Amino acid sequence: MSYFVTGATGFIGRFLVGNLLKREGTIYVLARESSKEKVAALARKWGAAEGRIVAINGDLTQPKLGISDADFATLKGKVQHFFHLAAIYDLTASEELQIKSNIDGTINAMRAAEAMQAGCFHHTSSIAAAGLYQGTFREDMFEEHGKLVDAYLRTKHDSEGLVRSECKVPWRIYRPAMVVGHSKTGEIDKIDGPYYFFTMLKKLREMLPPWVPVVGIEGGRLNIVPVDFVADAMDHIAHKDGLNGKCFHLTDVDHHKVGEVLNIFANAASAPQLTMRVDTRMFNFIPPFMRQAVTSLPPVRRISNMLLSDLGIPREVMDFVNYHTKFDNRETRKALEGSNISCPKLDSYAAVVWDFWLRNLDPENFIDRTLEGCVKGKVVIVTGGSSGIGLATAKRLAEAGGKVILAARTVEKLQEAHDAIRASGGEAFMYTVDIADVDDCDRFSQQVLKDFGQVDILVNNAGRSIRRSISLSYDRFHDYTRTMQLNYFGALRLMMNFLPEMEKRHSGQIINISSIGVLTNAPRFSAYVASKAALDAFSRCAASEYSDVGVKFTTINMPLVRTPMIAPTKIYENVPTISPEEAADMICQAIIYKPKRIATRLGIFAQVLNAVAPKMTEIIMNTGFRMFGDSAAAQGKTDGKAPVVSSEQVAFAYLMRGIHW
Repeated sequence: MSYFVTGATGFIGRFLVGNLLKREGTIYVLARESSKEKVAALARKWGAAEGRIVAINGDLTQPKLGISDADFATLKGKVQHFFHLAAIYDLTASEELQIKSNIDGTINAMRAAEAMQAGCFHHTSSIAAAGLYQGTFREDMFEEHGKLVDAYLRTKHDSEGLVRSECKVPWRIYRPAMVVGHSKTGEIDKIDGPYYFFTMLKKLREMLPPWVPVVGIEGGRLNIVPVDFVADAMDHIAHKDGLNGKCFHLTDVDHHKVGEVLNIFANAASAPQLTMRVDTRMFNFIPPFMRQAVTSLPPVRRISNMLLSDLGIPREVMDFVNYHTKFDNRETRKALEGSNISCPKLDSYAAVVWDFWLRNLDPENFIDRTLEGCVKGKVVIVTGGSSGIGLATAKRLAEAGGKVILAARTVEKLQEAHDAIRASGGEAFMYTVDIADVDDCDRFSQQVLKDFGQVDILVNNAGRSIRRSISLSYDRFHDYTRTMQLNYFGALRLMMNFLPEMEKRHSGQIINISSIGVLTNAPRFSAYVASKAALDAFSRCAASEYSDVGVKFTTINMPLVRTPMIAPTKIYENVPTISPEEAADMICQAIIYKPKRIATRLGIFAQVLNAVAPKMTEIIMNTGFRMFGDSAAAQGKTDGKAPVVSSEQVAFAYLMRGIHW
């Protein structure tokens, strides 16, 4: 007995070939010249003896599959079973491609089967052939289909119709349900069906503990089957006598609602359950013209497109959330009687399907999350790059292969930093610039663009901090103007100079180093916090304007860092801080993940607390204000002695780790 298989290296085809190898006979598989290695790999996978799997050169889109006359002469009269599995199973594929593969490919396969005088033509259709049928679709139904609203449904229906009406070889038709991974191993080769929602479940798992109830949708009914059931059922039914001219639903007896399917996989993933599910049919009470008017609004469409894109869900998939067709499979169950072949329950194999996806198909597995992958060969400006956070960051970026531009005022420190990076094998370039001087910012920007042509990442790190209570600043208005000039206007000027080129290229990132003080409203830092708050506000506004042109903005609300900038405040010698290297890690994370904001948990908690209980926040911050006095320098004293720190102050500082006092 011999077999001919199209789509043998495809998902279902690989497992079907594995089953056929357990029987006697040669398996001929259609393969283009470029796919011969895939056929060889298939033979190796199943440990097939030499000559059991034979590649026949051809092409699905060519008449009679493009098989040569010599090969037809070899195959004629030898093939008892012709399995046609090659097709496009993709809702997002173009209509032209689906017609060429699903309809023209079926015609070509039928003609090839006729030319080789095959014993039976086994056509792999799909439950999609039923269209959007309302009710239960039986195996003996075809013309009763529902609406064929897209190319996938139409081509699967029409290709099956061609077999029914034009095939001159005895035929059998198989309609698999939504096929997922192997029930024992989870193996699958692409994202499809329920897999589109796995990214959403993963994000929920990362954000919330599994016991938190989540609102979801009820949706229509889905029928899901593992690939091994489909391959086993096809193999068994194909070899059973007296079944020609029949159609078989390779489906599960159970039809789960969308919300139930998501909960089954959420349970397998230890993600929160969709405890409260909204039945989407309730929206049918809204007049169609109103639904269309709302969904066609540009903001609504952009938000939905952004969410779907972020979750990796094609819009076409959402059209089937309300899919209500049920499939009767009595003929299939009758044909499988006594074979021990049955569709396992979804919850019995959901865990292995999830695990395989997580290890092998999760889109994040294929994203380069290394710093080197994000900065190698890119031009990165680090202001304040000669010391502290800037220098630590510059070293990390240079080690990762970035072209680091060190920008600072002091030539000597710049030269030292530049030489250190060069000595370690990094690529660094030094530019002197006073960020507080707008004209100097312009000169610097023009020179950088002239020398490099573009800037990929701008790290606005240079800054000035002043720790002085307002009551001691009545006659020091210049503290506010000079802080604003450097921390806000200087950074703003650089952004305004480099943004046009980033916008033109639809690529770039601006990282603004802000302060945890903006989140905590730190007392004694009113000048500093106000300037950083202005920078934060600009970043939020700019992010909204550049959201659709590929330019990203990230704000880092940095906690207290032990740098030369805080050295004059002697009390900081006795309170917990983070190191410049730890601060550099935060900047590197910003480059890799490009979030809108990075902040410590304490900083975020302080912001939330201030929003819900502002008076409580005020009392806590006032307690710290009274507990820690102004420095000698802020008071105009010159003794420079480090203040005595009490145990209460130390305990309070450790409790509020990273906050400026």
